[in-house]
Amino acid sequence: MIHVLCNLTTTTTLRIQDLTTKHVLTMEFCRGCKVDDLEFLKERRIDAIKVAKALLEVFAEMIFVHGFVHGDPHPGNIFVSPEGQNGFSLVLLDHGIYKTLDEAFRVEYCQLWKALILLDSNKIYHLGERFGVGKYSKYFPLIFTGRTVDSKSALGKGMSVEEKRKLKPELESLKMEDISSFMESLPPDFLTVFRTDGHMRSVISKLGAPQRIRLLAYAKYSLYGLSPKMNPKSDFAGEVFWYRFKTHASYLQLRLVLELLELLSWMRRFKYHLHILHRKVISSMRSVLTLYLSIVIKH
Repeated sequence: MIHVLCNLTTTTTLRIQDLTTKHVLTMEFCRGCKVDDLEFLKERRIDAIKVAKALLEVFAEMIFVHGFVHGDPHPGNIFVSPEGQNGFSLVLLDHGIYKTLDEAFRVEYCQLWKALILLDSNKIYHLGERFGVGKYSKYFPLIFTGRTVDSKSALGKGMSVEEKRKLKPELESLKMEDISSFMESLPPDFLTVFRTDGHMRSVISKLGAPQRIRLLAYAKYSLYGLSPKMNPKSDFAGEVFWYRFKTHASYLQLRLVLELLELLSWMRRFKYHLHILHRKVISSMRSVLTLYLSIVIKH
């Protein structure tokens, strides 16, 4: 098989199909640069954060809604073209490997992410049993969101110092066979999306985007994936609109919950820092008073 890259312009009358035979595969020539090429993005004045968000939404929709996933999404297979409605467009290359997720797994993975975002520990443990990892399911929040299953931290903020202190001895007690048992127990589809998520994390980190963007994209499309009518082909337009409206409303409700949780987290941090400041002020006042009294006593 011969692969030929051909630059076909909009004025070309021939189609790619017309140039392809049993012995020659002609592919479209795509202009652009690797998705993590920051110099290219800067030169073309393309917002790296917007690129990260678009990339996350593309792959989140693949996984959560369609269950049909690009199998090798490293930066060499993802280009940013300086053409498109928003000043750029993403170009996915190398479509030789795709993975169709089992429908039951797709739905349960959507449920898992909804539970991870809301830290619904009962649901996380239940799905952990479904995925075959049992007691290790408590590490799902840590692996995917950087929080413990009983964390009080806001989404995307990581763990507090106290949470890290409590978690450290538990992680140090894990043995290699525990990690092997965890990985071997996971279904193949889980390993597929786990690997894809690893690629996404790496790319958006290079783009300088906060992990919160990734978490919100996954939250959004996990809800879309749970809606039974998000991608209908023959239903009435009114019914389609209603299901989409309910899904969007669910997402907005989830965002509101997350914002409230973040506000509560901020208030706890503010209260803690205020308490520390109060102690420092009291300590300083005591020192000043002690010094003053010592001077008075001496005189």
